[in-house]
Amino acid sequence: MVSKSIYFIKPENPVIDKRQMELYTILILTGRIGQLILKKIIGINTPAHKNTATSVPIQIPTPSFVILPMSMHSGNPAKPLVAPGDKVKIGQLIAEKDGNVSSPVHASISGTVKSINDYNELTGKKEISIIIESDDENSVFEGLKPPSINNTIEFLNTVADSGVVGLGGAGYPTASKLSLKDDIKLDYMLINGAECEPFITSDTRIMVDEAEFVFKGAVLMKEYLKPKKTLICIENNKQEAIKKLQNLCRNTENIDVFILPSKYPQGERKILVYNVTGRIVPEGARLPDVGCVVINCSTVAVFAKYIETGMPLVSRIVTVDGSAVREPKNVIAPIGTPIKELFNFCGGLKDDVKKILMGGPMMGITVPSLDLPLLKVTNALLAFNDRDSRLPVQTPCIKCGRCIDNCPMRLMPSFIDEAYAKKDAELLNKYNVNLCVECSTCAYVCPAKKPLEHILILSRNMVWEAGLK
Repeated sequence: MVSKSIYFIKPENPVIDKRQMELYTILILTGRIGQLILKKIIGINTPAHKNTATSVPIQIPTPSFVILPMSMHSGNPAKPLVAPGDKVKIGQLIAEKDGNVSSPVHASISGTVKSINDYNELTGKKEISIIIESDDENSVFEGLKPPSINNTIEFLNTVADSGVVGLGGAGYPTASKLSLKDDIKLDYMLINGAECEPFITSDTRIMVDEAEFVFKGAVLMKEYLKPKKTLICIENNKQEAIKKLQNLCRNTENIDVFILPSKYPQGERKILVYNVTGRIVPEGARLPDVGCVVINCSTVAVFAKYIETGMPLVSRIVTVDGSAVREPKNVIAPIGTPIKELFNFCGGLKDDVKKILMGGPMMGITVPSLDLPLLKVTNALLAFNDRDSRLPVQTPCIKCGRCIDNCPMRLMPSFIDEAYAKKDAELLNKYNVNLCVECSTCAYVCPAKKPLEHILILSRNMVWEAGLK
């Protein structure tokens, strides 16, 4: 049950209005409802800008070539299995995972391996990428077939073989996330459909258009990972997704939809755990240490579809939006497609385009070139005009405390700012700067327009370089 600022952490309860909340609050304070727990919702209200929420994803034409980096995930890069001149088909394995924390890469178009480069223009690092030139035939690899699963190990191996990683943006290999130690008791499997970043609606479309695969993925995890409770967590501004998944979950024990208020950064994993379960993830701990796992809804749909069809992760839904995009929409594109192809499919960019982001406006990354490829983790491409891209004028801190009041991790950004200016790594360590989740909430609410998120990231690096954490 939720209201603007308070809700009850009881998954079975639906959203209620303000009047009902006041009644329940009175009942609790008078001791007449003892089983429910009151706590404050973490988050801020940001403009949603969900312009493409009703835009059914459209497949773009096959690009003339794709660029497939071997580091589209956290951990070790994948190891190429092909060489220039090799013929490949859609879904064919072209790079194997290297170790437990790694992910394979599959051909997203059919054609010829044109070259293997060793430079990533987005990061500036030497990282291998496989470039495939299309043959315009869209041939599917003949060896694809649904995998056979009989136990938990085979399930985890299958998830790894699908090539799926955290599609919400984190990029951590999903099989590694789901591989829990024997002593871990999994109380909550939280399927993350919050999608709280402004503009982005790719997860929303997955939950609407492919709801059955999200549900099937939940059933698979219930069978092989045996969580006590599986909750599909959706914000209350996504009513169509809520209704579809509620209908699917209706007759399945211990799989439910948990309705959240529309707040940012609701989808951050530690915050989601707290807002849904009331559990706090300590510094240095992992989510399974408190009996929880959080997994993105699109990620769940991908491995469920792979288990049913045998087709690995070769394409994804992307939201293309922003004030400099002529025709905002959701599109389906092969992994590795140059991002200019996605913008061209959406009517092209307006003349006053000034900034392009991969991801949302709060946590996205500025793109230096339209030749960069679409990655596994790219859920949105946003282009903004000059007015919307202009940096605000910074003024001195007025000690208002808004950054402290609104930080979801209960940090003190203004104090960290001062400690960073003094280059005091020990003080930064005492301020627990490592807990920062880079959500930009502090910068968003700051009336002085200070780039506090960047300062916190630099502060964390300072602590690491000093060897204090």
